[in-house]
Amino acid sequence: MAGERVHAFIDDALGEDDAVAIAGRIERGEVSPAEIIEAAIARTERVDATLNAVTFPAYDRARATDPAPGPLSGVPAFVKDNTDVAGMPTGFGTAAFRPRPATKDGPFTRQFLRTGLTVLGKSRLPEFGFNASTEFAEGEPTRNPWHTEFSSGASSGGSAALVASGVVPIAHANDGGGSIRIPAACCGLVGLKPSRGRFADSDQARTLPINLIGEGVVTRSVRDTAAFVAAAERYRPAPKLPPVGHVDGPSNRTLRIGLLLDSVSGARTCPQTRAGVEDTATVLEKLGHHVEPVPLPVDAGFVRDFTRYWGMLSFLVSRFGRFTIDRDFDAGRMDNLSRGLRELYRRDLHRTPATLYRLGRVKRAYAAAFAQHDLILSPVLAHVTPKLGHLSPTLPFEELLDRLQQYVAFTPLNNVSGGPAISLPMGASDEGLPIGVQFSAAVGDERTLLDVGYALESERPWRRIQD
Repeated sequence: MAGERVHAFIDDALGEDDAVAIAGRIERGEVSPAEIIEAAIARTERVDATLNAVTFPAYDRARATDPAPGPLSGVPAFVKDNTDVAGMPTGFGTAAFRPRPATKDGPFTRQFLRTGLTVLGKSRLPEFGFNASTEFAEGEPTRNPWHTEFSSGASSGGSAALVASGVVPIAHANDGGGSIRIPAACCGLVGLKPSRGRFADSDQARTLPINLIGEGVVTRSVRDTAAFVAAAERYRPAPKLPPVGHVDGPSNRTLRIGLLLDSVSGARTCPQTRAGVEDTATVLEKLGHHVEPVPLPVDAGFVRDFTRYWGMLSFLVSRFGRFTIDRDFDAGRMDNLSRGLRELYRRDLHRTPATLYRLGRVKRAYAAAFAQHDLILSPVLAHVTPKLGHLSPTLPFEELLDRLQQYVAFTPLNNVSGGPAISLPMGASDEGLPIGVQFSAAVGDERTLLDVGYALESERPWRRIQD
């Protein structure tokens, strides 16, 4: 029922454990992988009629799958429905075609599975991940388990709802403009967007003139995110980045941290979000770190250029979907946001070379921001999680675009620059929904993000949905 807090935590084989604890109990023989999988399936069936977070269940397949060896062997998870898993359809959240089963695992899926995780199915996303809320032109939205009248964020909104509600402890997410960090912030999770190249890219991402997309996971604990990073890195070390290794707790480093409270978009950060970031700065100073305001690394032209690139992605999907996605792809069935982005780009198509040139220079400005600072602290989003409908794809395009630009005001910089960032659940709104704060780091420095995450989780343990 709308308006309720919904979770799946009960006294079963999963209990209240995170992924690392579950994998440890399996390894010690305290619980079998089959018991864990059955508990996760039962939890999904208990809450998903309300949350609408699963788009393709593959429960019988999970039951029949022997857990792969790996540090997270036997731990249940979901894969986001824009990533191929052999034998499962990949629908991209759109009604523009009827998805067929994938013939093979995608590059990141192979890396994901080598950590030992068992896939229970596919999680929902909005059409092609373009929106910041997992809502659809037709059909039910994905609901936030903390308060089901509110958005779960996007584009990894299905994965975030499943992890936050306790169905699984970890799920796949990816991020082309904030799509790991936004739903993590909305649902009270840890969401690490990695450096460009840290994990295996999809075939589509490799073809982009600027690859915005980072693969990863959403979790309920920093150690689960750290364990996944270490396990994935063991399978495929990033060829051009320093190794992260297994980060198992905070370091003793004293950090110099820059503070950003308002964004380049001109959107004024709402008082509740601002308070959450300022409170985090106070905690950091108590822990011995130095926090000071820093200037924005880019100017307002970045918003215009990113929006144009966003439109280019919709244009490319619309124009070439019959060749790159499915032969029956019908661009006329794309939703209002996708069509509006496509037309916005089409009007400015001649500006593409200049747009790409300016976006390509952003990585230098981003790198310069870390010449004197180890991290930059900011909001994830400019205002608290909105109610469902505020970002509906049925809204007039210009109104929806303005709302998105006033909301998604901090995250895209990391996608364009290739720098890593993490969302941590450090606050709460007046409605009781989580508020996330973002830490950004220099390219390749996920280790410092995990360090500070451990320190803050220990000092200020995350709120629990089951309390």
